[in-house]
Amino acid sequence: MAEAILHRITQGDKTAVQDCLNKYSGLVWSLARRMSANTDDAEDAVQEIFVDVWKNAQRFDETQSSETTFIAMIARRRLIDRLRYAKRRISTDSLEDMVSEPQNRADEEMQTSIEAKNAARALHQLRPEQRQVLQLSIVQGLSHQEISDATGIPLGTVKTHARRGLLQVREFLGMGSSLEGMKGGTTA
Repeated sequence: MAEAILHRITQGDKTAVQDCLNKYSGLVWSLARRMSANTDDAEDAVQEIFVDVWKNAQRFDETQSSETTFIAMIARRRLIDRLRYAKRRISTDSLEDMVSEPQNRADEEMQTSIEAKNAARALHQLRPEQRQVLQLSIVQGLSHQEISDATGIPLGTVKTHARRGLLQVREFLGMGSSLEGMKGGTTA
């Protein structure tokens, strides 16, 4: 029966380390990949595991377990230690999350959807010419002059429809309807 690789490592056999890597790297890699967050973490874990294997090679006793089981147990323990450490460590990325109000993408999408439905409802309550001018301006990004050219509506009328339409949309959405508020001026 061939001598165990771990016994050869403790005796200083220079080929034993390479034999250990060749024989057990697949096992260690599969465990590390399964229990690590990403490939980089798994690679770091594999290195740490083999260092632990070489440091603890003298503890191997073939009457207690097989060499494969011994290496798998070292790998498992090291990986569990890494997971526990990662959970305890405070991430600097999450510091801002602790300060700000929790909100996830689903919350944002739902809020956007509600706002979009309310805005669409408000647009449908406008007169057709106001709705057309605002849709060309907001959705298609046309300037007042481009809207005038495309529709044949005089430029001044396009500006009036846009302004009055926006004021009505603001009113429908409960954002106030003061004409002076839109100008930034004050009422007397």
